[in-house]
This record gives sequence, C-alpha cells and structure tokens, in this order.
Amino acid sequence: MKILGIGNAIVDVICKVEDRYLSDNGLTKSTMKLVDEIEFKKLLSTLKIEETVSGGSVANSIVGLSQLGNEVGFIGKINNDDLGQKYEDGLKKENVNYFYSKKKENLPTGTCLILITPDTERTMCTFLGTAGKINKNDVDIDSVKSSDMIFLEGYLWDEGDPKSAFDKAMSLANKIAMSLSDQFCVERHKTSFLALVKNKLDITFANEQEIKSLIDTKSFEEVITFGKELGKMIIITRGEKGSIAINGSEITECDSKKNLKIVDLTGAGDLFAAGFLHGFINNLTIKESLEKGTEMSSKIIQKIGARLY
Repeated sequence: MKILGIGNAIVDVICKVEDRYLSDNGLTKSTMKLVDEIEFKKLLSTLKIEETVSGGSVANSIVGLSQLGNEVGFIGKINNDDLGQKYEDGLKKENVNYFYSKKKENLPTGTCLILITPDTERTMCTFLGTAGKINKNDVDIDSVKSSDMIFLEGYLWDEGDPKSAFDKAMSLANKIAMSLSDQFCVERHKTSFLALVKNKLDITFANEQEIKSLIDTKSFEEVITFGKELGKMIIITRGEKGSIAINGSEITECDSKKNLKIVDLTGAGDLFAAGFLHGFINNLTIKESLEKGTEMSSKIIQKIGARLY
C-alpha cells in the first residue's frame, strides 16, 4: 500500500449561509470551532443541508490519492450508528481500504458542519464525537507497517489524548507526513508540533499562517531560514502567491492558477496534499509534485465539497 491516512473520521455536512449567520452564532469566519453535541444539534436545526460526505482532513486527501489511482488506506474511529455506516460506505465506494472495525461506542460518529458564506470561505463547527477518542488499540499494526508512508493530521491532537495512537503509528511507520491542519490547532499544540516537525516528520504540510505561527514569526524569510536549517521537507501553500517546497537548501516554487471561478474553499489544502503526495510516491520531481497539488486544489475550489468526482 502506498499511503495510510490516520485521522478524524468525520461526516461533513455542507450548508450555505449568509455572513450574518456567523455573527449571530458567535462564529469566526474561516476557522474551525470544536462544539459539543448540544451546540451542534442547535446549529444543525437551523440549517438546510446541501450535501453529506465522508470527510475529515486526511480522509479527503486519501480519497484524492485513490482517485488518482494509488492504493491507499485509512484508519479513523467511528460508532456503529447510521452516520458511521454512511462514513464507511462512503470510503469503500472510493476504493479506500478502511482498517477499522466499528463497534458500539458511548459517543456518536463525528460530524462537521461546513458553513459556506457567499465569499466562498468556509467556517467549520466540529463535533468530534467518537473520532476524537481514537487510541493506540485502534491502530492496525500490519497496515502501518505495510504502507510506504503514513499521513497524519494535526486536528487529531485536539481532544482527549489520542497521542498514544499517534505515537504507536509513528513508531511503526516507514515514512511520516503530517498536515498542521489549522492555525488555532498550531497555537494550542505549538511545543508538540514543533518537536514533531523537527524530530519525527519526513514531510510537513502547512499554509503560510500555520507555519508562521509555529515558529513565532511574521516574516516569510524566517520561515525559509527555518526550513533550510531543518533539513527535511516542508510544503507550504500561500493562497494566491502559490506554493513552495523547502527541502534542505533546495527551494522550489509553484505559481497558483489564475482566473478561477471559486465556489468553495473546502478541501483546498487536503487536495493539494493529495496531489503533492501522489507526485512524491510516484517519483515525480518536487516541481511536478507541487504542480499536481496546485492542479488538484484549483479543481476542488471550483465546486462544492471536498470530492473531485
């Protein structure tokens, strides 16, 4: 198997809202807020659902990799409930090997409300449910060992202590890639994330805000210096400024695509990572891998949701 993703198994519930809806509900645009079951149900009761998808950041990337013809798998904790069944069926339909045997849990399957405002920005309210309770016993040892690389998400650090699952997977993995996921996530776990980037990860994915937050700087030049000194691969997306790969002293840049009809930014980073990793595991150059990531993210932001097909 080429890549095994380990992340939050979240059913994405996509809804369109006006800006006022965010302010009325105390939500900050373009961020991800963790909510409890009561707040989640309250919000959901006021919304019209456009679409539901088997989501979660790394799961989106893994589906993208599968759609590009790669053999991939995923581990994520779900409940044996209606949404859990939908989640599993959704991944299997995309030819993703799902290495988790669901059983009855105290908490329901995780869900994320993705609220899309008219400017195409997405604001997320996540009820992690049982997804955030993943532990070392949920990690399938054989699938980790038999994959060329594991791909983790920073969001997994957000609740309880799934660190045991992280640590077990990393100790068995051949190569490790991780996405920093979200600026708030980075700020909450800065010390841990910095240690991971420096000592454990082979490839780190971040956007410009996340990497600046990680090393406490406002200067992108300092990010470049940090990346060069690190001596490992950091892939940074910069919105309209394109993307950049820092691999030791080697710097590779890629322009963004222009004149796109942007509909929804959901999954842009996830599909960028899928495109880059597709290039990486199939021995394309770093430049070609960045271009594949850019192509994938450019396609996904011109449609609703985080699925290309």
